[in-house]
Amino acid sequence: MQFSVAVQERIRRGLRDDAGMTTVEYAVGTVVAAALAAVLYKIVTGDSIVTGLTNLVTRALGSV
Repeated sequence: MQFSVAVQERIRRGLRDDAGMTTVEYAVGTVVAAALAAVLYKIVTGDSIVTGLTNLVTRALGSV
């Protein structure tokens, strides 16, 4: 009986100690999102993409 109580207490303690983990997960997620946004910004503002989008808009407006 004593062993069972000790195991239950250890499980309860283990579950409580994990509370700070969500903050770390949000921080990592925020850093990853910012890095992805920076990479996408670099790609979209690159010369080939800007030229391609300009040509696409020019052709679309020219056909109207």
